[in-house]
Amino acid sequence: MARHEPASPVVRQIDQQFLICSICLDRYCNPKVLPCLHTFCERWDLPNPPELPLHPLNPSEPPLHALHPPPPMSVCPSLPLLSACTPTLRCLQNYIPAQSLSLSCPVCRQTSILPERGVPALPNNFFITNLMEVLQRDPDPRGAPPAPLPPLGAATGQPLCCPNHEGKVMEFYCEPCETAMCRECTEGERREHRDHRTVPLRDVLEQHKAALQHQLDAVRARLPQLAAAVGLVAEISRQLGQRRAEAEAEIGSSFEELEAALRQRREVLLRDLEATCAAKQQVLEAQLEVLRQGQESILSSCAFTEQALHHGSATEVLLVQKQMGERLRELAARPFPEHPHENAQLEFHAEPEGLRRSIQNLGALLTTSATAHTTVATGEGLRQAVVGQPCSLSVTTKDKDGALVRSGGARLRFAVTGPDGAAAEAEVQDNRNGTYELVYTPRSEGDFVLSILLYGQPVRGSPFRARALRPSDVPPSPEEAKRRVKSPGGGHVRQKALRRPASMYGSAKRKENPIEDELIFRVGSRGREKGEFTNLQGISTSSAGRIVVADSNNQCVQVFSNEGQFRLRFGVRGRSPGQLQRPTGVSVDTNGDIIVADYDNRWVSVFSPEGKFKTKLGAGRLMGPKGVAVDRNGHIIVVDNKACCVFIFQPNGKLVARFGSRGTAERQFAGPHFVAVNNKNEIVVTDFHNHSVKVYNAEGEFLFKFGSHGEGNGQFNAPTGVAVDSNGNIIVADWGNSRIQVFDSAGSFLSYINTAADPLYGPQGLALTSDGHVVVADSGNHCFKAYRYLQ
Repeated sequence: MARHEPASPVVRQIDQQFLICSICLDRYCNPKVLPCLHTFCERWDLPNPPELPLHPLNPSEPPLHALHPPPPMSVCPSLPLLSACTPTLRCLQNYIPAQSLSLSCPVCRQTSILPERGVPALPNNFFITNLMEVLQRDPDPRGAPPAPLPPLGAATGQPLCCPNHEGKVMEFYCEPCETAMCRECTEGERREHRDHRTVPLRDVLEQHKAALQHQLDAVRARLPQLAAAVGLVAEISRQLGQRRAEAEAEIGSSFEELEAALRQRREVLLRDLEATCAAKQQVLEAQLEVLRQGQESILSSCAFTEQALHHGSATEVLLVQKQMGERLRELAARPFPEHPHENAQLEFHAEPEGLRRSIQNLGALLTTSATAHTTVATGEGLRQAVVGQPCSLSVTTKDKDGALVRSGGARLRFAVTGPDGAAAEAEVQDNRNGTYELVYTPRSEGDFVLSILLYGQPVRGSPFRARALRPSDVPPSPEEAKRRVKSPGGGHVRQKALRRPASMYGSAKRKENPIEDELIFRVGSRGREKGEFTNLQGISTSSAGRIVVADSNNQCVQVFSNEGQFRLRFGVRGRSPGQLQRPTGVSVDTNGDIIVADYDNRWVSVFSPEGKFKTKLGAGRLMGPKGVAVDRNGHIIVVDNKACCVFIFQPNGKLVARFGSRGTAERQFAGPHFVAVNNKNEIVVTDFHNHSVKVYNAEGEFLFKFGSHGEGNGQFNAPTGVAVDSNGNIIVADWGNSRIQVFDSAGSFLSYINTAADPLYGPQGLALTSDGHVVVADSGNHCFKAYRYLQ
């Protein structure tokens, strides 16, 4: 329809900003408000339906009338907002798919449940309706200025008329529908709110005004916080621009100094060249002078003697014979510098390639994406310290999305204030991997305040309060006793190299990387006899000094000592309880029972330490069990590779929990393989096709993940086996890259295990022996290998 254009600029602005439907792009007709508070026409009145506008959010989509063809034209009832009745094309109704029980807002995409009676039962936007009534007043057709716009109170203070019953004032309120209505809406056989509780409108008015005022106050209270945030972000933006200008000036200054140094060096080399050449030339010129004089003397003496011999008389020959004889004898005996006193070597030698590489790599832009509000500090040092002893804690930097930052160099300030207000010794050590070790030494008892600032902002939880105790007041903890290194007499072999750091929290010493590990032994080859394998998969160890291997294609389990000596083999191919069809994962519980995940039989079998079948669990639930582990509560944790989820069973087979599905989200997997449990009873799962390792708590709640697809440090190409040492470090078999990587308890890369002496080919399961070595199922080489692991 031809829309009336208001004459006043103010009215025109109100009309364009508040009274235009986002679907039909025309003035509202019977506006309906959605739960998200966006308003749209219930119907669109126009005499001849033109080509509708494109989709309001995605212009590439077809017009709305192409998605939902308009119904046959009908004559609309008389409306107070229209000057004449026109055919009707339903606007909001046409946007919603037929038979749909829900609607998606065309603007914000929020999905809501449709009322039982559909779009007509949606609440009317009475504010828009009354505003349109006020603006509908035409100015004087003779050109007189339009009447002034009445204040908002004048518009909203008028009695509101029911849009469904012309001329009827709305005086009731339906609480279930949260809408106002007239008396006819509550009476009669066709009343719309027959089964709903209705109350007089005036009774709920103050209640709703108070609720709205409360919400308004709550929202308004956020304005100071937002103003402070705007100021902070604007200041950081200003500082960033200033840092850019400073860095640009430093880059220019550095390269100008280098250019000046190069020019200076060029001048020095040219001067040295000139001096060296002149010195050599002087020696050679002096030698040439002597040689030429000797040559001239010999030539003249020879010529004179020959002249006398050929043309002189006898008397003349006798007269010169004595003089020329002495002259010739002297020339014959005179030494001449016939060998060069110098050489012609004078060349410029340089190694520009190394310098060129240095120049190409000269300088670096130091920055991180770390933010203070997501960065966390952890460690015992946040809670307790010992007087006179260094105490450490760790800071793990994260970006705005909570992802770990993998680079160092962040501006981290650490300040420790004692109970007397004096500053204590504090040090920040950058591990260059996004983690930082903070060390402080309290000198007195009492409460200390630890302030950690990242780029001038406090990290999460800062400032912290830690209590410093005397050494005599701190009892030795069991965990510290476990971490002490035993002497060789106690059965442990002394490691020659440095110990791998327990975690980024444990020691105040700087971490070193890499650490040399080495092959201890390998066991097996391709075959079906004892000690031979065909596609071995899972591997596990026991506190009794046993290594248990799932020999997948031989349908059996083989047991060895920690030294690689064969001990036992059990398993018969079949699909009955106690038989094995395709054993993949294997684990050993605290009783020594051997738990085997059978992929093709779709259950988990439990055998005694001697290989006697005891029970099975998971039948009817599992689709393709792969990895298996036992937690500290004795629960059996099973990774279902085919169903992409994790099951937790009690030893009797009762299901405790299940989590996971197929996908890429935090609680989803794509072909998960193996599982391990750390000393916090947290579950560590390798997500094969998502190229990552994910960590969950005992209830299956997501904690964090690490890793991405690639070949660099901390990256994976389909991770498989996983194990956790006593210090929480996570050891991962990287199947596609044929290597083993070591991470700390937070997922930060530490080092590799050196497998160069006997390279891996598609490693699968991985475990730690009771004497501290790493054993890995080298599937592609049909053997398992043991490497020295330096904790």
